[in-house]
Amino acid sequence: MTIPLLELFVFATVLCGFLGTFLKKNLIMKIIAMDVMSTGVIAYYVVISSRDGLFTPILSTVKQQNYADPVPQAVILTAIVIGFSIQALMLVGVMKLAKDNPTLDSSEIEKNNTP
Repeated sequence: MTIPLLELFVFATVLCGFLGTFLKKNLIMKIIAMDVMSTGVIAYYVVISSRDGLFTPILSTVKQQNYADPVPQAVILTAIVIGFSIQALMLVGVMKLAKDNPTLDSSEIEKNNTP
């Protein structure tokens, strides 16, 4: 069983985002890494939904076409909206932290706020 090249790139994108959330210390970079990981997951769903075909399931005179599954497409639209709102909330949290702390380095923030 071979994995197509496109799926390998998608998995590499998810892995880069996953590693970025743990390895980066800057909170803005962590949020960007989480967005990269989310983009990779969304791209994976798009790849999965287009395995069977690329045509939209609408009424057509042409028969025997392989149609793309519309359910993952609806899930992806919802995931994009939810991901955007979560990213906006995280950025607001970082803005609140930036008012109280001179740095956005997560280890420095933890040191300064440890009782």
